[in-house]
Amino acid sequence: MNPWDVKELDRATAETLGWVDDLAQRLGWRDRGKAYAALMGGLHALRDALPRDEVAFLGAQLPVLLRGLYYEGWHAGARPAPSVAAICERIHEAVGRDPGIDAEQAARAVFALLAARLPASEIEDVIARMPKATHALWPS
Repeated sequence: MNPWDVKELDRATAETLGWVDDLAQRLGWRDRGKAYAALMGGLHALRDALPRDEVAFLGAQLPVLLRGLYYEGWHAGARPAPSVAAICERIHEAVGRDPGIDAEQAARAVFALLAARLPASEIEDVIARMPKATHALWPS
């Protein structure tokens, strides 16, 4: 591959922006930046809620650029099991504490996006490894 050929980078960027646009549409938002922030907050909250092996299995399913963003800032140490409130707080923080954003609605939209775009078997594994109280955030 020619090191100056950026077609792969262009494709990865387009694929990631497709996820952001899909989330924005699910939320009825026009602000792509806020949708991106909500996606990152949701992915990071999910990542930090899962055991290390499941973090890796989920990460392997993500598009290449989104995968790198998913792992950004991750530390594989033990974490307490999150609650719905903790996941929503993570998203609320990611969107700059915008009072006009319903963080629980954003969490549900992020998880619905994952459920729509990733293999059902992976989503079932993720849900099974999360605290029971957080299962309500996933689409039924």
